Amino acid sequence: MAAVRAAPAAPEVKYPMRRPFAQRMRDSGDGFRKRQIDVLLVNMGRLCNQACLHCHVEAGPGRKEIMGRETVEAILRFVEVSGIPIVDITGGAPELNPNFEYLVVKSCVLLERHVINRCNLTVIFEPGQDYLPEFFRENRIELICSLPCYLEENVDRQRGDGTFELSIRALQMLNRLGYGVPGTGLDLHLVYNPLGAYLPPPQEQLEVDYKRVLQEKYGIVFNRLYCLTNVPITRFEKFLKLRGEHDQYMHLLESAFNPATLDRVMCRNVLSVGWEGSVYDCDFNQALRMPLRDGEGKPLKIWELDADSVEGRQILVGNHCYACTAGTGSSCGGAILA
Repeated sequence: MAAVRAAPAAPEVKYPMRRPFAQRMRDSGDGFRKRQIDVLLVNMGRLCNQACLHCHVEAGPGRKEIMGRETVEAILRFVEVSGIPIVDITGGAPELNPNFEYLVVKSCVLLERHVINRCNLTVIFEPGQDYLPEFFRENRIELICSLPCYLEENVDRQRGDGTFELSIRALQMLNRLGYGVPGTGLDLHLVYNPLGAYLPPPQEQLEVDYKRVLQEKYGIVFNRLYCLTNVPITRFEKFLKLRGEHDQYMHLLESAFNPATLDRVMCRNVLSVGWEGSVYDCDFNQALRMPLRDGEGKPLKIWELDADSVEGRQILVGNHCYACTAGTGSSCGGAILA
């Protein structure tokens, strides 16, 4: 896939931040701590067949960071000991990791965990990946698939030329296997990301529009639409700065802060594992290299982590956390207050 090029640099209009997120948490008296972990979010690496402008891990075809078998084995041991019921697999394109099948089969069959896979759809057309749709169905994997708009022009602008057409073909293929079809138990969800420096529209209404357009034009059905707010870090942060929109976007996020979202943000009950085994409160902290640490300040690895010690740990925060707490909130499962 062709990488999406950012717009030429533009002058930045300054919007001073009124209160850093960490200060807001201290002032509110909210300890902002981990609860019981329900989801282990496993990032299998940054190798991807796409290079999307909003990608917070800056994945792409040239990335070499991929999770090895030893780390996968350590994750499986942690899942077994901890009793965490859901393994949520992401990347990059996690399917390009040679250990992807092993992790899925061991999690689903041996440990009997529910597995979610975050798929960019076009990966199934990569060489050697045509087995994936049947593999997903055989293991009854829940799929969360990226489709940032139902209009071809918008998708290709964000994800590269030809992405929309391949995504539609992939969705039609998954539908034929029963994914997204009522009564099959094969869940197929789509993900919407804004194309620029603004918040997503209301999730429920946009889902209605998605379902109507995709059904009428392409015969596609799916279960839920998740609206995710773009987090202003790494690649998307650079994109915003080139357009002179970074400070304005941060001001928007801070102004839209909604304390009602704090109780349900994903970092409360999600633990994120990086490709090299380091452990984080969330996937965004992983991108920013903000790991959990031991008493001596050393980053914790999944094979060093005591599962019973996670609950109650204080969550590391930064100004990027405003993205998850703006408006109706944003999490791995879409809008929090929808």
